[in-house]
Amino acid sequence: MSSLTYDLTLAGLSVGSAAALTGIGLIVTYRATGVLNFAHGAIAMVCAYVLRQCVVEWGWPLWAGAAVTLLLLAPGLGVVLERFVFRPLSVRGGDPAQTLVASIGVFVLLVGGAALLWGQGARDDAPVLVSSDPWGQLAVVLVLAAGVGSVIRWTRFGRELRAVVDDRRLAVLGGIDADRVAAAGWAFGAFTAGLTGVLLAPYVRLDPYGLPLLVMEVVAVAVAARMRSLPVAVLVALAIGVGQSQLTRLHPAGWAEQLLQALGANLFVVALLLAVLALPRIGTRDALPRTATARVPTPPGACLVAVVLFLLPLGFAGPDLHTSVQVPALGVVLLSLVVVTGRGGQISLGQAAYAGLGALFTALLAAGRFPGLPQLPALPALALAVLLVAPLGLLTGWPAITRRGLALALATFAVGVGVSRFVFAQPYATAGLTLGRPAGFEGDRAYYVLELVLLAAALWATRLLRTGRTGRALAAMRDHEAGASAAGVRVPRLKLLAFVAGAALAALGGGMLGMGVRAFDPGAFDPVRGLLWFAAVTVLGADSTLGALTAAALLVGLDAGARGGVAAAVIGVLAVLVGRFPGGPYEALRTGVGRLRLRRGVRLTAVGVGVRGRVRATARRSPHPRASDAGDRRDEGPGPRTRRRARPRPAAPTTPTPAADHETRTAGAGGRHHAAAGHVLTTHDLSARYDTFTALDGIDLTVLPGRITAVIGPNGAGKTTLFNCLAGTHHPTHGQVRYAGRDITHLPAHARTRLGITRTFQQLAVFPTLTVTENVRVGAEQTDTPDPATATRHALRLLALDGPLSALPAADLPTGILRRVELARALAGTPRVLLLDEPAAGLDTAEVTALARVLKALAADGTALLVVEHDLDLVADLADVVHVMAAGRIIASGPPERVLDTLAAQEPSA
Repeated sequence: MSSLTYDLTLAGLSVGSAAALTGIGLIVTYRATGVLNFAHGAIAMVCAYVLRQCVVEWGWPLWAGAAVTLLLLAPGLGVVLERFVFRPLSVRGGDPAQTLVASIGVFVLLVGGAALLWGQGARDDAPVLVSSDPWGQLAVVLVLAAGVGSVIRWTRFGRELRAVVDDRRLAVLGGIDADRVAAAGWAFGAFTAGLTGVLLAPYVRLDPYGLPLLVMEVVAVAVAARMRSLPVAVLVALAIGVGQSQLTRLHPAGWAEQLLQALGANLFVVALLLAVLALPRIGTRDALPRTATARVPTPPGACLVAVVLFLLPLGFAGPDLHTSVQVPALGVVLLSLVVVTGRGGQISLGQAAYAGLGALFTALLAAGRFPGLPQLPALPALALAVLLVAPLGLLTGWPAITRRGLALALATFAVGVGVSRFVFAQPYATAGLTLGRPAGFEGDRAYYVLELVLLAAALWATRLLRTGRTGRALAAMRDHEAGASAAGVRVPRLKLLAFVAGAALAALGGGMLGMGVRAFDPGAFDPVRGLLWFAAVTVLGADSTLGALTAAALLVGLDAGARGGVAAAVIGVLAVLVGRFPGGPYEALRTGVGRLRLRRGVRLTAVGVGVRGRVRATARRSPHPRASDAGDRRDEGPGPRTRRRARPRPAAPTTPTPAADHETRTAGAGGRHHAAAGHVLTTHDLSARYDTFTALDGIDLTVLPGRITAVIGPNGAGKTTLFNCLAGTHHPTHGQVRYAGRDITHLPAHARTRLGITRTFQQLAVFPTLTVTENVRVGAEQTDTPDPATATRHALRLLALDGPLSALPAADLPTGILRRVELARALAGTPRVLLLDEPAAGLDTAEVTALARVLKALAADGTALLVVEHDLDLVADLADVVHVMAAGRIIASGPPERVLDTLAAQEPSA
């Protein structure tokens, strides 16, 4: 028994060593660039194929093929990826969503390219670079880990690497060559990927799909190491490898043996799922609001063209018609990504799992093999399968409540891989399954007609989630999650709705795919397919149903009309270009057309010149002010020491009239008087800590109805943390927040908004893809406002946002107007307490005057206002009481004249 234990331990160390190499490469790349390289497994596969090509096909010596593959190809591939794919994204600010799409694009591009070059069949003749003795592999791993750790910790390059990861732009200003650091990180990461591939290839199936996925499954070791610690990654990899080998000793009786075998073969998948669920802070720096722009309108006639193209296959026959049957079904699957990713803004890499479950459940129900249910006809079986799979959307929806960005991507990927390995790959669940078509629709043409009907139903359901109150709430959550929560949107519930609806649509499409081919094919729902589908929908328009249908036709048509892998290669090319064309191929096309037009040298006629002059004259007389960049003097104010003497401000074009003051009372209070003394917001001994740093230390604060309370202080004083604790976006470590006598310390932001506590943000929190009116209406619809339409109109009129301006998308409006949009959204929610975080930031003098009049009118109507502001002139003009913060404490309070004069007297003379 001891000999068996020793042999299994050696085998486990061999597997663990390869996993440790993957972990080291992923961690180094992540620490150097901030990118989780989803293409790591694809790079490993390409290097394994190249080494085999050199040694087996061309007859090179092993050492020569290994040198070319590992010392030239792998690092060179990493440098090329950094230079042409990820550097443009990093220079532009590194939107995490686009970086993830680019990484997945590289994955599918390399997989598709390998399938084109070497075919999709598995190879078992890969050359052996290191013997199966695990000690040699383990020695390689330990030497690499020790060397990399030493470089990162004790060398100048390591310090530069950490600086670039923390803040690339600041590092560049400090004289660090960030491009060189990132290129070195990518080169080393690609080298470890190549080494992993050539070590694993002799012992696993070398094919374009299996090896990349196998390598990516062991990303669990990097996640367990929190993408930072190399020693932890190595130890976890070795432990999982040994544990996986030791599980093969157990042979329980009955069904437990099959389950244990599946567990032993996929222990890294289980570890990945547990790691991403147990460590929710993984990738928090990547959990940023995505960059959103105004939605590009569908070109006129595009929908009609799509309808005609989808009707054309009805005139096909034979293989062409049989192939076309897959397009509507795949279109339904991709519509699920439009709901989850395009409209809800949530990353979902596991939709292939739900599509596969839909096909599997439909087959089981139709065959009478589903436990506890009788045999059903095909259509009822499909309908019931959709109902059974939809709640399973909680598998990815529930982690999405507390995770975003990289953490959510890993969680959904782990769910997809887990379902594939523990359900689709198990013979007891899928052996001998066939799936027929509904009665009356057995032929390809008749079944295609049925698919078109189901596709139309899916499009209608998708439209319901894109329009109306729910559609606006989903768009708000996608554009700015914190802003949506502050507007009263129940973000957790909405995320669950998006994932459940997405699972239902994916299940419907998966069942249709299964009926189309008359069988359940586990390979059609492999996790690699999920990555390909995600990349295709994202680059062709994640928020566009037309883009999803285009992607379906492209994926089916390219692979059917050419050698397998063409579709993956094309989608991969489009995805890796996301750094240069963030809007996808549509933006690239518009840019190219625009350049052609400029080259033609188009000139206006005499009539056109006259019209242009009249338009410009009208624009100069426009009553709506434009924000001045020069007026943004408050964004980085140094605090209370910058007080200037109050100076008269010219009247603003948007200064409220007496009628507008009445609108303030109507829009801000919803027709209700807020002066009730019970609506008091207070804090008691409020404290907050970030690790070892104390941000708040025993804060007692009272915000009274009908009064304007101001909080001032230098940067780092704790103002923002206090504000976030009051708004519900941060929970204190000690103390209480009470409102109207009720403890609301642990209430989320959206619940506080519905109680009447509304906030604005220092950094603009508007929803770029929505119009001005839609932005404001979100605030009215998500609260208890009796008449949202009326409240929206009043708020727009109050802040001079009505008229043509109200129909414009918020994406391209200047800062001054967007500040008013955000305030109007808050007022449309009929707040009793209004929390304003630097409301004057980005406004010019005239706009500040108009803002002051609105805020005073709101206070006169009984609204409680708390203002955090650097502009002491505005504070002196507005506030009834001023609190001065420093080092997390309130050090002075009182009327503005006394407090500000005292601060001015304490300033050292120049």
